[in-house]
Amino acid sequence: MESINVGNFKIGGDRLTVIAGPCMAESRDVCLAAAEFLVNLCRKLDVNYVFKASYDKANRTSGASRRGPGMEAGLAYLDEVKKTFNVPVITDVHESGDVAEVARHVDMLQIPAFLCRQTDLLLASGKSGLPVNIKKGQFMAPEDMAGAVEKVRSTGNRQVLLTERGSSFGYHNLVVDMRSLVTMRDFGVPVVFDATHSVQLPGGNGTCSGGRREFIAPLARAAAAVGIDALFCEVHPNPDKALSDGPNSLDFALAEKVIGKVKAIYDLL
Repeated sequence: MESINVGNFKIGGDRLTVIAGPCMAESRDVCLAAAEFLVNLCRKLDVNYVFKASYDKANRTSGASRRGPGMEAGLAYLDEVKKTFNVPVITDVHESGDVAEVARHVDMLQIPAFLCRQTDLLLASGKSGLPVNIKKGQFMAPEDMAGAVEKVRSTGNRQVLLTERGSSFGYHNLVVDMRSLVTMRDFGVPVVFDATHSVQLPGGNGTCSGGRREFIAPLARAAAAVGIDALFCEVHPNPDKALSDGPNSLDFALAEKVIGKVKAIYDLL
């Protein structure tokens, strides 16, 4: 497996990586509060840490839903987190034309699950030279993600990760097939488990998505037992007030429990 160089550490080595933060970079204060908590927690647990927040949430259930602060303000929040805490940062990109500007501010690019087949976006992200985390589409078989990996690698960029985030199961529901972690790792890339999006109920609340927060911990433990290189989770100071994905986000107390348990299982393996 090819490890990924991020900051001063590797994803896919012998140390767990946590990719976490608020779903949306909804404010400077939320980003800094989440980053401060997660930096201290990951330092205590002796795991690598990458801060994640999205400046734009383009795939919303309703056109009236909040999308985020936009590129200029959102990237400024990420810049401040990076400078304040000396940690790498990652954010979503939705348009190939945005990649060059976003790549100037972040250490990794993330391809949203709905866009994992978008060839131009994958090629532009690969050409940035940054590591690219591709989320497996809810509609994709794990073996079919080989095509997404090869699109990025065709640019000469070998720094690719794949993230499992659940598969559509009827309407308004997702299930996780843990076998996909094994299948995708066989492509020679590190695998990430998205513990919070995997319990999302897409469109489940009518004009927005719902979620089953109580299943985050057991699914995260199961994924760690199967074998992962990184854990992805959305963490917010007050998930019930979050502007995006609150029902499937962790507060600080739950995040400490979940990440701690995953670290313990990772170390056993």
